[in-house]
Amino acid sequence: MTTQTRFFARHAGVALAVTAMFYSSMTLAQAPAAKAAAPTKATVATPAAGGAVNLNQTVKIAWLDPLSGLMAAVGTNQLKGFQFLAEQFSKKNKAGVKFEIIGIDNKLSPQETTNALKSAIDQGARYVVQGNGSGPALAIMDALSKYNERNPGKEVVYLNYAAVDPDLTNSKCEYWHFRLDADTSMKMEALTAFMKEQPDIKKVYLINQNYSHGQQVAKFAKANLASKRPDIQIVGEDLHPLAQVRDFAPYIAKIKQSGADTVITGNWGSDLSLLVKAANEAGLNNVKFYTYYAGVTGTPTALGAGSAGRVYMVAYNHLNMGGEIQQIQAEYKKKFNDDFYTGAIFHAFTILTEAMAQTKSTEPAVVAKAMEGLRFKSFNGDVEMRKTDHQLQQGLYIDKWEKAGGKYPYDAENTGYTFVPVKYYEPYVASTPTSCQMKRPG
Repeated sequence: MTTQTRFFARHAGVALAVTAMFYSSMTLAQAPAAKAAAPTKATVATPAAGGAVNLNQTVKIAWLDPLSGLMAAVGTNQLKGFQFLAEQFSKKNKAGVKFEIIGIDNKLSPQETTNALKSAIDQGARYVVQGNGSGPALAIMDALSKYNERNPGKEVVYLNYAAVDPDLTNSKCEYWHFRLDADTSMKMEALTAFMKEQPDIKKVYLINQNYSHGQQVAKFAKANLASKRPDIQIVGEDLHPLAQVRDFAPYIAKIKQSGADTVITGNWGSDLSLLVKAANEAGLNNVKFYTYYAGVTGTPTALGAGSAGRVYMVAYNHLNMGGEIQQIQAEYKKKFNDDFYTGAIFHAFTILTEAMAQTKSTEPAVVAKAMEGLRFKSFNGDVEMRKTDHQLQQGLYIDKWEKAGGKYPYDAENTGYTFVPVKYYEPYVASTPTSCQMKRPG
């Protein structure tokens, strides 16, 4: 079935609605073993649990993320990713369901997110996806907790594909929330495990966005380095406003003055692109950057040739994984001249259709119960939705910015450079404990 799209305005803000009718594929590329430090190939694997059924139903999914402001480019890329995968996954689907994607601009605001969620529910969405910003994520969780309690039989499930504040699956955990990305603490475990083995790291500067995720990056960086490399000095720390700073030159001057040889940052979107741009313009070419989101829209262009060999990223994927996801990336780029980097979109479609096939139902309450503890194969190996806190357990990579070519040919944002995998960590390495006391319905 071909994808149909429509755009319209809703309520006071600008809202973009994109409808995609499709069948989602269940074949995903499996990640290689942990011993391969720089894996490049992946084999196609089909989740084994549950047989194919034909529910012949349409499931509405609301996408709530920014389509305006400084982070609009990130949101637009991810919305296109959902729309594009609708087309790519249209041929086969174990549950025999169709999906309708409704995209609404939340303006990166918790209050606007609550309004967008109400609009989505009014339009019949029973599943919502969101990822940019832990503040909006918490707004969704709080609203759905109250809504679902008031509306038994009409529950709504939230799939979080990128909001990584650990509190969302710890002290603030909610039954209707499922996180598909690795959280901040998990990524810092992998990042500092790698940094532990780098003897040239002596002095670290921390610069992060001043909201829950950025604060947590700083917190876990200090704790992990203290236990793994107590000889490393933290020579400076900054927290800056989220998506408001347009000139990072003053921050770069402080980093330069501190004598740091390494920067750790959880910045994303324009906040990382502008930070890197300022670093390159200031000639800060003797400092390494350890990042969470250097592959996100705009940052590869800012990195360019000047950052080769000194920018690292911790992530659940990389740009040269081979297999089906590599084909998806190539076709996405051919169509949009843009990079597909949010692999958690695969996780979202896989876990939903697998749970729907197993239960022979699209009802959120039934599907949510089936997703607890669900295991499936994805492009980064065997993954599991941990029942205790609804945090996906998965393998993580350390990627390095290098010139594209040879075994790693993908050209990020047409720069001639790419992210090369230098280390793969099995899920148990980065898995962190949870304090979640899950309150389950009934």
